[in-house]
Amino acid sequence: MSAPDDTLPATVPPGTTLIERTGIEIIPEASRTAKPRDLFWPWFAANVSVFGMSYGSFVLGFGVSLWQATIVSIIGIVVSFFLCGLIAIAGKRGSAPTMILSRSAFGVQGQKLPGIVSWLTSIGWETSLAITAVLATTTVLRELGWVNGGDDIAVKIVATIVVAALIVAASVLGYHTIMKLQSVLTWLTGIMTILFLILTFQYIDWTAAFSHPNGTLAQTIGALVMVMTGFGLGWINIAADWSRYQKRTASDGRIIAWNTIGGSVAPIVLVFFGLLLAGSDKKLFDAVQNDPIGALAVLLPNWALFPFLIVAILTLISGAVLGIYSSGLTLLSLGIRIPRPAAAGVDGVILTVGTIFVVFFATSFIGPFQSFLITLGVPMASWAGILIADILRRRKDYDDAALFDASGRYGAFDWTSILTMVVTTVIGWGFVMNQIPDTPWNDWQGYFLDLFGWRDDWGYANLGVLFALVLSFLVTWFVRARKIRAQEATA
Repeated sequence: MSAPDDTLPATVPPGTTLIERTGIEIIPEASRTAKPRDLFWPWFAANVSVFGMSYGSFVLGFGVSLWQATIVSIIGIVVSFFLCGLIAIAGKRGSAPTMILSRSAFGVQGQKLPGIVSWLTSIGWETSLAITAVLATTTVLRELGWVNGGDDIAVKIVATIVVAALIVAASVLGYHTIMKLQSVLTWLTGIMTILFLILTFQYIDWTAAFSHPNGTLAQTIGALVMVMTGFGLGWINIAADWSRYQKRTASDGRIIAWNTIGGSVAPIVLVFFGLLLAGSDKKLFDAVQNDPIGALAVLLPNWALFPFLIVAILTLISGAVLGIYSSGLTLLSLGIRIPRPAAAGVDGVILTVGTIFVVFFATSFIGPFQSFLITLGVPMASWAGILIADILRRRKDYDDAALFDASGRYGAFDWTSILTMVVTTVIGWGFVMNQIPDTPWNDWQGYFLDLFGWRDDWGYANLGVLFALVLSFLVTWFVRARKIRAQEATA
């Protein structure tokens, strides 16, 4: 048998120091001590952010009524985090990062295709959260009267450095530190979020909020896709990273349940409240587009602004930490041979550069954010469909050694999965529109819409994301069934 594809051993004991040294290796049996309910903390803490309220404005922007927006938000949030739960099953079965486990479907070398997409997705998410934290800092300090217009640049520079440093520091420390921090942040953010709801309840204009007319079916589906890509599908490529410390005997159903509950419960409440606020005030609705959290913060009395800012930044950092931790693991899975903490540091530099670009040079936040969601959402949905079908078809734990050996049972390239991802991504991009003023360089998508006469009515429904997810799942479920059975039958 040839040497493994990766020079790292398949199993190594985790470091005993403060910094987690474990990278893409298989977690040893003795270290798999987590329980399914432990999954609640990282998913809840990462999604209890006030940023979730901003989606009220984003969803209403599709031209739907409050009731339509509420229904699609609940469905989109729950279904997308349920899909994350399905991916998390792989973490329990294989005790390795998501992108290593995905080698079972794409091959040890073939996995680099979705690995690159996953890395870009994680980098994009963590950067968008850092950007939001910097913008919120500037707005709140200005509202408090602590800075004036001329000092904004200095504040943004300092905020960028501090936010990036906190995100990178936590991600370098690793899994165990992050899990402890998330459990603490859950209580802090939960309390502050409840206080925010109480203090801003007076700004809800029930008549105005419920006066928005119903949107078309295409607009409703577009809002649904936006919610799914903005919540669960935005995290799906890292779902197994947080379940790899679970015991192999843990219940699949409980892992799915705690993943779904942890990710869904806060966003459902936050988005609904955000819908009420955005639906009540057109000025607020417009302001959220450019400064998602800062626009909401100005509704608070002055005494609550600073504590709100601190907690809001911590919640955004909480979500970004999950992203940068996993993006570092993904970088290692691509064959970059550096220690895990160094990989987190590399991604931290990229995060800082991306934050500086948007904060200082982009004309708005929502344009680049939506462009990012649409463009990478299609291939990520395709990958998710393939891996979910692969996971549901399997009945046994993964072959640990074969995940690191291109001559093992998973092979170097699984051309069925690779071609499925490429073809469904091309189909998906053909049915989404990305004609956003702030991103004219990225308006090449939607090339199949005119063939069906859908551009005017269905263009912004972004059906391509759903097409990529469903088509890739169906192809994998039926075409790869025999190969999966053969892999599991190999001694």
